[in-house]
Amino acid sequence: MDAKAYNAMLADLRRDRDQIKKATATLASLQDARDKKIRALAGYEKANAERIAPAAGLGLADIVRIAPALTPASLADDTSRPPTEEEADRGRDTQTVQDPRRTESAPTDPQAPAQADSQEPTPPSAPEAGQARELPSIPQGPQGDDWFTHTPNLASTHPNFTQQARSTVFLDTTTGILVHRDQTLRLTLPDTAAATILQAVFHTIPEGTERIFITAGDPWHHQADQHPFLKDAVAAWLNAPIPGWRTDTGRGKDRMAGHFIHPRNPVGRYQSDNGQYHVEIRSVGEWFDPEGADPTVVRDAFVHLWKALRTHWNDAVLMGSPSQTGRDLWTRTIPTRGQHADGYPVLSEELRGLLHATAGQGRTELITPPQVPDKLPALAEYDRTFAYAKHTWKSPVGTPRRITAATFASWSEKDQIKALYGCGHWHVRVTVPDTWNHVGILPAPAPGDRAWHYPAKPGTTFTTWAGGPEIHTALTNPITPWHIEIIDGLLWDDGKPLDDWSKKLKEAWSSLAAQADLHGDPAQRHAARLASRAVRSLLLYGIGAFAQRPRIVTGTTPRTMERDVPADAEIIGFTDEQITWQRPTGFSRDPNAHPEWAAAIWSGARAALLSQRHRDDNTYAGALHAPPGSVVAFRTDAIYLTQPQAWPYRGQPGDYLHKGHLAGPVAAPTTEDELLALRDAGRAALQQAPTATPREA
Repeated sequence: MDAKAYNAMLADLRRDRDQIKKATATLASLQDARDKKIRALAGYEKANAERIAPAAGLGLADIVRIAPALTPASLADDTSRPPTEEEADRGRDTQTVQDPRRTESAPTDPQAPAQADSQEPTPPSAPEAGQARELPSIPQGPQGDDWFTHTPNLASTHPNFTQQARSTVFLDTTTGILVHRDQTLRLTLPDTAAATILQAVFHTIPEGTERIFITAGDPWHHQADQHPFLKDAVAAWLNAPIPGWRTDTGRGKDRMAGHFIHPRNPVGRYQSDNGQYHVEIRSVGEWFDPEGADPTVVRDAFVHLWKALRTHWNDAVLMGSPSQTGRDLWTRTIPTRGQHADGYPVLSEELRGLLHATAGQGRTELITPPQVPDKLPALAEYDRTFAYAKHTWKSPVGTPRRITAATFASWSEKDQIKALYGCGHWHVRVTVPDTWNHVGILPAPAPGDRAWHYPAKPGTTFTTWAGGPEIHTALTNPITPWHIEIIDGLLWDDGKPLDDWSKKLKEAWSSLAAQADLHGDPAQRHAARLASRAVRSLLLYGIGAFAQRPRIVTGTTPRTMERDVPADAEIIGFTDEQITWQRPTGFSRDPNAHPEWAAAIWSGARAALLSQRHRDDNTYAGALHAPPGSVVAFRTDAIYLTQPQAWPYRGQPGDYLHKGHLAGPVAAPTTEDELLALRDAGRAALQQAPTATPREA
């Protein structure tokens, strides 16, 4: 093959690639439509997976994965297979945990702790939906013990510098209204390309702007119909050439460089060719839903937010995103004297990787017929107010200890209970009680990257990782204790690294919520309410930032130099001029990486969705305190039920707010889109009701 033939074949290969990408998009759309039809068929009481499978051209396992309600009884109840050798080996090194409420036990009690568990484990039943992924475990022996340390010379410490504020404008690309400080201007935008926006803003404000917040218009979606995926449209918008500008490469202490491709809240970072100007284009949607507010109200919301934070941090500066700002404010609460004055060390990369793979975030689950009626008597939404703020009073600190099954078994019952009440992350084998008739309690790995489900079928056995709050809920729930076997675990000392930060944010939130209720100007009430939502984002996304996901680097390469695309990169978009790609780069040396804090808070929040005590009047709230069969869905901080509950609400973090109510009969949702549509209708209906509860700030 000569050079001419080689180049001609490369050109053919590029055309094949383009056609394959378009065909893949079409195939994905067809598969999505097929899956929706399968889920709809599952709503028929006589639906049969064996009949649907050949009609769909799929195997039985695929049908069950798409519509778990179609699981054949022979598959769901198959507990006859013997354990694998690996399962048997794990079974020889486990420790059963009993219900901590018990005051006595007998050796024959299956819930009682044993000194050594040498019996074969109960053979697990088949997964409720498809083939679950296997979670990682800690290696046995010295190799695993070596994980229990910290990364050398890497710790969170109090900053020795002050963040610099950036000149910011607020722009509605639909109307062209631009707000700069106390000025309101109108731009003429012939289109919403990034080049047009930059040129118009810098022509209007020649002294320079460093941040452009888009309040409405979503300009990055303006050519979405020309791309197979929304992310492709965003990438094309961000990477379109702009005369006089190029992608920013970072500056000073701010190492944020390059564009961030997100389907709805992307970030474009640009610098002028002469290096004089650096500017980023961002979405206000990162902070809060502006709810149709004009740019003036949005700008006032940020002013209210800044003033509320300055009450507690005299050096508070609003950065581009709530995660950046929230974590920066936290660093300014790190002690400079006394305990922890040297900072909070960062865990080993192995433990961070383990937590990343085994600690899920919010619970998202839709429960469909026949687990709930085809026609719901009603749909009531209960949303936990400022939920994560309820779970920051205690967090793990220091180097964790490894707690093997043998170690756990050697402890007294009192010490076992204390450990499960403490800050821990546990590798466990779980069995759902034979008499269980409610929702699942503990997360189990489900098919798909970082996907989780919550087994509830009586007798189901599965292996998973879970935090102390969820383990405690499984053992002390108001119905009946679950069977828990300890395989391995991480146990930290209790500390309060987030308490001061959280208290200050809660006070700022309360102050802004009061302004939202009491201010005489409706526009300022709206601005204060948006600001209070921004405080919630500071805490929510600040906690998420502690989790430190493995980094994904996004880059672009001219199509004429495509051989320079990194070998391990995934191509996510391309135009006639350039290729956009992304590739994983592992964990960075982030001094503020503390996935153990995020994992503990997420576990506490998931447990509170099931059972939460109100100490003031000794009452309980949560899904397990609602009747069996009444739970329709979980969405992070919210529960959807078929009937209203008399749960107390005082407007405090963690309280359940009755946020939506739709009178029945209501067709049970079978997809997330259907649930969201019912949610919106329920919220609108409750707001119009004469006895509507106050809206959460």
